[in-house]
Amino acid sequence: MLMNKVEICGVNTSKLPVLKNDVMRKLFKDMQNGDLSAREKIISGNLRLVLSVIQRFTNRGENVDDLFQVGCIGLMKATDNFDLSQNVKFSTYAVPMIIGEIRRYLRDNNPIRVSRSLRDVAYKALQVRDKLVNKNSREPSVTEIAKELNIPREEIVFALDAIQEPISLFEPIYHDGGDPIFVMDQIGDEKNHDVQWLEGIAVREALRKLSEREKKIITLRFFEGKTQMEVAEEIGISQAQVSRLEKGALMHLKKQM
Repeated sequence: MLMNKVEICGVNTSKLPVLKNDVMRKLFKDMQNGDLSAREKIISGNLRLVLSVIQRFTNRGENVDDLFQVGCIGLMKATDNFDLSQNVKFSTYAVPMIIGEIRRYLRDNNPIRVSRSLRDVAYKALQVRDKLVNKNSREPSVTEIAKELNIPREEIVFALDAIQEPISLFEPIYHDGGDPIFVMDQIGDEKNHDVQWLEGIAVREALRKLSEREKKIITLRFFEGKTQMEVAEEIGISQAQVSRLEKGALMHLKKQM
């Protein structure tokens, strides 16, 4: 588990520094003036952001070290593109960049194959999305991305949906300190309502009151989908007898239910 892992990629996560906002602003100014050591301090001082992000992806079976390295690439991109003139905290800007980098990595390693044309449209949309985030310091709408690329909005949505990585039914989506709520807990099953379950019990109870021959006919006809001729051949009686017995059994079932 990630929570118990102190060292990732040779980095002791328990001793990562935390930079205050005023220190961050000074370092960004120094970096923009050509001080490369300031850039390194910003990155090392924000590695905890990468740790917080990769915890969302640890249940996908990916190597934690790989996710950390990919997340660091996103952090470096955020560092190089952050605009001090915008009234936005660095973490607010950096976290979506880190998440985007990890998602791109997961998509590239996705076993589900997507056509090259769809993938190209999706990647162009993601590049435009990153550009608009950097420009406006907010998440752009799909309509804005479509307008920038001069591509129909529906095509953008379809392409982005096609490259989404599969999500486990056992992925936790909420945790309030007690038992977690998983994706599967939020999925309904229209074929398995309580009413249908109770009706199934009623049918089984009614079947028990049929004769063995009637029960056999009902089972072959309605549970195995055989024709009356096939039933007649299997149990050794005429099709007319099967028809008569079937009607009588159904009437009996109807009365019982």
